[in-house]
Amino acid sequence: MAQPTIDQVSTPTDVDRLAEALAQVFRTADLGDVFTDDVFLDGHPPYWRFQLQGIDDFGAWLRGYVSGGREVEVVRTVATRSGFVTEQTEAVHTDRGLITGRQLILCEVRDGRICELAVFCSGEWNAELRDRHAAEAPILRP
Repeated sequence: MAQPTIDQVSTPTDVDRLAEALAQVFRTADLGDVFTDDVFLDGHPPYWRFQLQGIDDFGAWLRGYVSGGREVEVVRTVATRSGFVTEQTEAVHTDRGLITGRQLILCEVRDGRICELAVFCSGEWNAELRDRHAAEAPILRP
């Protein structure tokens, strides 16, 4: 099977715009025009891996993941030859309290839209896990 042709992202502005648009998708579950119709997701939550393809399947997964809304911050974004890598933090206020997480997302871009993304996620951290982590492995840098 032939691999899709992937265009180089031309400027840092393009990369920053797409990274922020991706964060907005994870905040709202509104796909907008960020992805190609044949978008491919390779998800890596802790202790699991899953894949899906196509905008309809991606949208269905996303609506389940984002239910209730998320606060998402783009920490940094680095351009690659064929897209970008972005680091995001997230916070979700639930009936169980504040849940936080961190993702690295490797994105491939075609015609100005994301056609592939591999999402590597730290998992959901509740207050107990954040407190334990702070006591046992203090963070030296944000």
